[in-house]
Amino acid sequence: MKACPSFGKIFFRKTCKKCIKKNQIDGCVAVQADQTLEETDFLLDLAKKNSFIKGVVGWADLRADNIDSILEKYSSDKNLKGWRHVVQGEADPNFLLRPNFLRGISLLEKYNHTYDILVFPHQLESVLEFVKRFPNQKFVIDHIAKPYIKDGFYEGWAVLMKEIGKHENVYCKLSGMITEADYNTWTAEQLHPYMSLTLEAFGAERTMFGSDWPVCLVAGNYGQVKGLVTKFISTLASQDQDMIMGKNAKEFYSL
Repeated sequence: MKACPSFGKIFFRKTCKKCIKKNQIDGCVAVQADQTLEETDFLLDLAKKNSFIKGVVGWADLRADNIDSILEKYSSDKNLKGWRHVVQGEADPNFLLRPNFLRGISLLEKYNHTYDILVFPHQLESVLEFVKRFPNQKFVIDHIAKPYIKDGFYEGWAVLMKEIGKHENVYCKLSGMITEADYNTWTAEQLHPYMSLTLEAFGAERTMFGSDWPVCLVAGNYGQVKGLVTKFISTLASQDQDMIMGKNAKEFYSL
């Protein structure tokens, strides 16, 4: 199963199903892009009407005083699998550690909901502290935490990813890499060190493919993104490839 964000309602309806079929994908997880409950409702409606959408990662304000009642309401929808906040857009590098946000996260386990961590590398120190506080909560890092590939930065990101990877409740998506490299000149070889480190840190059993579609279109296309990952993992055992390309997502999101 592949991560597939909504990125405009008309665009999604017209192209997502076509894109999935063309690239021989059997299903996707639709991940929020807009931080509104309307976005969550929109994605859940799409999932209800389109069987290839196997699950939804929505948005709710986890800092809200009434967050428990909001989570309880959405827990009745079998397609709602988890939540995400666009933490990469927050000015506070310690946003994840603020008491009101931590309170919201502490409620997710009760509803068997996952949480997608969307951050930039400079926020990884807080991510490490964050995941330590919730050893039983299922987390996944989106887009390998968006390392600054274009600028050649690696070491600081790598050190923290290894530390985060020691926590067995944390997964990581191999996605979002071509948009962090130069849009026009990126190469597979340039991305290999980042994919290798991710696989080393999380293992095949906690790494999953993600498309970052349609955001990936600014630097390539779905086929290129899929081919980049499938070629990279082609030397792994077949069961490891199967885990990365679908089984891990099915387990993580309870699809």
